[in-house]
Amino acid sequence: MKLASYHNGRRDGQLMLVSKDLTKAVAVPAIAKTMQQLLDAWDLLYPQLSELYEALNDGQMDNAIAFDEARCLSPLPRAYQWADGSAYVNHVELVRKARGAEMPESFWTDPLVYQGGSDSFIAPKADIEMASEEYGIDFESEIAIVTDDVAMGVSADNAAKHIKLLMLVNDVSLRNLIPGELGKGFGFFQSKPSSAFSPIAITPDELGDKWQDSKVHLPLVTHLNSELFGRPNAGVDMTFNFSQLVSHVAKTRPLGAGAIIGSGTISNYDRSAGSSCLAEKRMLEIIADGKASTPFMQFGDTVRIEMFDENGVSIFGSIDQKVVEYKA
Repeated sequence: MKLASYHNGRRDGQLMLVSKDLTKAVAVPAIAKTMQQLLDAWDLLYPQLSELYEALNDGQMDNAIAFDEARCLSPLPRAYQWADGSAYVNHVELVRKARGAEMPESFWTDPLVYQGGSDSFIAPKADIEMASEEYGIDFESEIAIVTDDVAMGVSADNAAKHIKLLMLVNDVSLRNLIPGELGKGFGFFQSKPSSAFSPIAITPDELGDKWQDSKVHLPLVTHLNSELFGRPNAGVDMTFNFSQLVSHVAKTRPLGAGAIIGSGTISNYDRSAGSSCLAEKRMLEIIADGKASTPFMQFGDTVRIEMFDENGVSIFGSIDQKVVEYKA
């Protein structure tokens, strides 16, 4: 199943059922008006939506309209929880080197997660507004999952059944603010502004055999200013899968329906696949040349993040954003 949230003047948008080929959409207010309402009663409402999804794909819904990504908010325009992991540990190692920080051995055995702001996500086609280029503006191309209610202490083996939806993420990072914040010993805050998610959220079964072991086995494609920046495979070199991340986040607290958990920046040891953030590319330049030559994002720069199936068809739609100057 594919789902979206259309802008309708309200904070949580209008839940839309979207056809597999992303050409048609239909509102389903009789079942659920918002994405959160669906997640709150997933077991009850999902079977009803599945029947409509079949009908939509078969061209049997007279009230279907042409799907328009430009009308989409992030699938959950706001959420009760957004926790982002660092499941690709080779990426963490590189980025920490860039700021002169050693990496503890425990990072290879115990997931690293930070709690992000979730009260206001950016729409997938909306501008990234920043007050200063001096912040070191960076994109991070990622995948995220959305859960139903998860009990505290859930095991990794039992966590997989709680993964209801998948999305793409641009976890915007302000690299020049990170060292000072982490130096205080209390984590990210100002250096992690609002994130953006793909227009479409999908159920894992939409991926077929590309969803295995709680991993997405497809490349995540990023373009910077219309030039290919990277296409690392999300199923390769993922140290902790999504079930493990869910279990880690729920170790000491239950998760409410609609909790979002991110993978962290997709990264492969095969550097020919490119990168999913500027910080990683800059670190590789430092290793190779002694200095970084790629700048962080400037006002007017654009980033596009997308994933395609084996036939080259977009699965989630695209995150397509421009960095602009914020003026209060």
